[in-house]
Amino acid sequence: MLTIKVLGPGCPNCRKVEQHTREALDMLQPEGEVTIVKVTDPMEISNYIMRTPGLVINEKVVSEGRIPKSDEVMTWIADALQGA
Repeated sequence: MLTIKVLGPGCPNCRKVEQHTREALDMLQPEGEVTIVKVTDPMEISNYIMRTPGLVINEKVVSEGRIPKSDEVMTWIADALQGA
């Protein structure tokens, strides 16, 4: 099981992070359940990062304050799957 959290208020940058994450998942096509959660609550976001947008994979912060490219996200997802 893979849990991915996109952190941010829902701005265009946050949507771009989610888009790149979905593209990475489409390329990898991981087996098992994958859950993408959009976290918009500022208090919950502050538990992970100080600057949005952010990306958390299996409770590990992998990106903060920038928009990672799809291939970066794909690497992080592959690493999380190997560690699972």
